[in-house]
Amino acid sequence: PGPVATYRPQLSRHRALSSLLQDIRNTVGNIPMEWYQDFPHIGYDLDGKRIYKPIRSKDELDKFLEKMENPDYWRTVQDKMTGADIKLTDEQVDLVHRLQKGQFGDVHFNPYEPAIDFFTHEVMIHPVTNRPADKRSFIPSLIEKEKVSKLVHAIKMGWIKPRKPKEDTPTYYDLWAHEDPNSILGRHKMHVPAPKMKLPGHEESYNPPPEYLLSEEEKLAWEQQEPAERKLNFVPQQFRCLRAVPAYSRFIQERFERCLDLYLCPRVYRGHTSLVRCLSVSPSGQWVASGSDDGTVRFWEVCTARCMRTLPVGGVVKSVAWNPNPTVCLVAVCVEQSVLLVNPCLGDKLLYGATDQVLESYVPPEEERVQPVQWVVATGEEHGRGVRLVVQHSKALKQVTWHGKGDYFATVVADNSNMQVLIHQTSKRWSQNPFRKSKGLVQCVLFHPIRPYFFVATQRYVRIYNLLKQELTKKLMANCKWVSSMAIHPGGDNVICGSYDSKLAWFDLDLSTRPYQLLRHHKKALRSVAFHKHYPLFASGSDDGTIIVCHGMVYNDLLQNPLLVPVKVLKGHALTLDLGVLDIAFHPTQPWVFSSGADGTVRLFT
Repeated sequence: PGPVATYRPQLSRHRALSSLLQDIRNTVGNIPMEWYQDFPHIGYDLDGKRIYKPIRSKDELDKFLEKMENPDYWRTVQDKMTGADIKLTDEQVDLVHRLQKGQFGDVHFNPYEPAIDFFTHEVMIHPVTNRPADKRSFIPSLIEKEKVSKLVHAIKMGWIKPRKPKEDTPTYYDLWAHEDPNSILGRHKMHVPAPKMKLPGHEESYNPPPEYLLSEEEKLAWEQQEPAERKLNFVPQQFRCLRAVPAYSRFIQERFERCLDLYLCPRVYRGHTSLVRCLSVSPSGQWVASGSDDGTVRFWEVCTARCMRTLPVGGVVKSVAWNPNPTVCLVAVCVEQSVLLVNPCLGDKLLYGATDQVLESYVPPEEERVQPVQWVVATGEEHGRGVRLVVQHSKALKQVTWHGKGDYFATVVADNSNMQVLIHQTSKRWSQNPFRKSKGLVQCVLFHPIRPYFFVATQRYVRIYNLLKQELTKKLMANCKWVSSMAIHPGGDNVICGSYDSKLAWFDLDLSTRPYQLLRHHKKALRSVAFHKHYPLFASGSDDGTIIVCHGMVYNDLLQNPLLVPVKVLKGHALTLDLGVLDIAFHPTQPWVFSSGADGTVRLFT
């Protein structure tokens, strides 16, 4: 009876969550709905899943009984976009009645307002013109007769063909007819257009209107401003004619900057004033979050490189992790001794609104439990900035990572005690310590993407624990002096580890506990490693300022070893304080890689 009693409210909460997050809006667009007559669905929702028509198995007798018994039958209509029955409100019924009577739809509209006499109603004595009609207006035109006879002769000879009558039947086109059907990327190509130049305005004219010319005071203020703060990067000037316009002094410089914009296709996200330690990409791939030593977390739009929101947190941001569940809009931020659960309120309003509703529906247990941390609900100013929950620890934090389902997350404390690693559950606001004693200085932890395994990387070893059996499964020997980062292949059978002694170790868990291959491509310490979720790619970022992207093919055949091939060296970050690339992350769907560096920038390489 115990487990059943605790499971029922959790199940009901899960159903409430699914009902809240269900988005039934039809995104089919403005197309004729008769295209869906022969299909069981009537469109697609935001996730690309079919919206099925309601099951209509009523015969004439059922319809008659419903008409007799249902008091709201007369005000129920069918929505052609979703196929659902909608009950009209009193205002809508009143609008229909007014339109049937020939009245105006708006109640407040007065059709009997006094008319304005735009044209005079007085009849004039003399006409405007009293010239008699021409004689040619009574005689048929010979020129027109000749033209008509020529057209008739051309139609008879077949030189001029009459227009075909238009067909009312709709035509359909196969969008992917010219694509290679065997190509994986055929339907997933996403072209990112080159940045467009801003079109010139009136202020760039050689003879602009007087209101665009600057006065002496405005010129003085313009010269004292910083170049980034100026609305215009030039002073409008007036010339008497086009011949008097001199040569443009910044022409070569602007052409060079334009060529750089086109050549350096990678986007640069500028705004942080100090080194950017961490970044994380949203599950949809539309947003990226970055944390910096300047005490802020910035949320960027990937396609436009626009900073959508800046969250000051009052401390160095050590780690940022976006919740991998696409139905939840939540970001975990490590700041000093606290984990902030932030709702950035970006994207679909239904999505982040439902996330707030789920967090607010939490009911605390009757008996307060002893926990290693303290859960605090954000109020006032913090709530207005997006912070929803604060998980306060006793020591400084250095990493946070989410479980694949999005409910659990783990944190690593910068301490050498048995309280280094803690696992937290968001829905129950419950934290626990999974280890009784310390096994060394923990560098980072990760959840297995598929199975209930927990990876803990210390300085020289990677321990794999089974969360169900609560026992140690494997112990990987990294053959490195100091492990810095770790990533797990989406298949779950391969792990890569980066180290501060410039090595990258690839482990095949089915093969051995020692590295299958050691890669020594970087010249300085590795700070971050990452796997792509769908493509056979993995990358590593180092203090030498480069990102090396490698092809790592894992075969389904267990007898065939993985194929590791270096593909590309990406350069762009400037070395600052002997630090280069601090964190990297792949886009969830596209073959793009994000990187954050000590130069205060976040870069996207496509």
